[in-house]
Amino acid sequence: MVKKLEFVDLKYKPKKSDLISLLKITPNKMSVKEAANTVALESSVGTWTDVPGLSYVKNIRARVFSIKKDIVKIAYPIELFEEGNIPNILSSIAGNIFGMKAVKGLKLIDVSFPEKLIKSFRGPKYGIEKIRKMMKVKKRPFVGTIIKPKLGLNTKHHAQCAYEAWRGGCDFVKDDENLSSQKFNPFEKRLSKTLEMQDRAEEETGEKKAYLVNVTAETKEMLKRAELVEKMGGKYIMIDIITSGWSALQTLREANFKMAIHAHRAMHAAFDRVKNHGVSMMVLADFARLAGVDQLHIGTGIGKLEGDISTIKEIKDEIEENNVEETHRRLKQNWFGLKSVLGVSSGGLYPGHVPFLIKHLGNDIVIQAGGGIHGHPKGTLSGAIAMRQAVNATMQNISLKDYSKTHKELKEMLDRFGYPKD
Repeated sequence: MVKKLEFVDLKYKPKKSDLISLLKITPNKMSVKEAANTVALESSVGTWTDVPGLSYVKNIRARVFSIKKDIVKIAYPIELFEEGNIPNILSSIAGNIFGMKAVKGLKLIDVSFPEKLIKSFRGPKYGIEKIRKMMKVKKRPFVGTIIKPKLGLNTKHHAQCAYEAWRGGCDFVKDDENLSSQKFNPFEKRLSKTLEMQDRAEEETGEKKAYLVNVTAETKEMLKRAELVEKMGGKYIMIDIITSGWSALQTLREANFKMAIHAHRAMHAAFDRVKNHGVSMMVLADFARLAGVDQLHIGTGIGKLEGDISTIKEIKDEIEENNVEETHRRLKQNWFGLKSVLGVSSGGLYPGHVPFLIKHLGNDIVIQAGGGIHGHPKGTLSGAIAMRQAVNATMQNISLKDYSKTHKELKEMLDRFGYPKD
């Protein structure tokens, strides 16, 4: 068994070219220092026992340079990674280390990437500014919906539901994460009919609309579907980034289609929900931006899904780094030229949540509601109208209660689901 702590160097000062991991370590029958040493060796050039080798290899070992209680920082020389290769990076800093007996729990909280590594990735094609130009929405939050029920609708009813949502004021209509090309609603037919309804809604409202069709599939099939979307004039494609995998996401972005990429994060909680083990959503968000998504689900801080508002704000907005007062906007921060990512709040939302979301997350957000639109007493059209009314009221600093007195759709929705607390 390795006894020397060769991978711990508390006097080491990280280089600008180093990748730095921030971890929470719960050791198993050893000190945090010993466990950290084991994590660093396993994720770089070491192994569980002494192996004779050439001395130069140790020059590019990972180094534990900070230990504060159970919070550890590890610096990795950039030479350990292949540029532009997300699976390679994750296989090192988030690979075997999670299964080692040396740790009871291990949480990868954050990662700081060197400039050279960041610039080896394409990043988003559009970013927030170009999405706003494409959709002709200057300042307000975007309004989106998910077709509900998420599975089971035939193509005709799916397309009609999308039309009513757009007609009522939604900017985006998206497939749910598990709608692919089932027999009751095959991909090609759904794409064609729904894009027809998109065009109709644009003509009738004078607003830009977008259908976020789910192309998630085996990689070759995914590319075929994306090609079809582009051929038919679609503005967006959607991919389940975790279940598809980082390689598939990079392949989709490298294909350099004209459409923006909407990223659903289904399965993320398998990595980030446990406080003392796994990979944080912050880290997943960074890798998604590197790979090149334009929109990313970040949670709500309210509604039906796990995730408190402080964590959601960190993903979308800002974090304090290394106790420096300056805060860095995460998905919007200046990241060596990579474009920004538009955050998407989705999960159990309805118009009554709008003031909370805008207060905490600002205007650069997609407020996306499924049942909170389609569940309106009078149906999808009225539900979409109510959501836009809630956004308009909040942008004008008018309470939803007051605004609803002259806007019946909003009143009907609030009467059903409740009024927000002042």
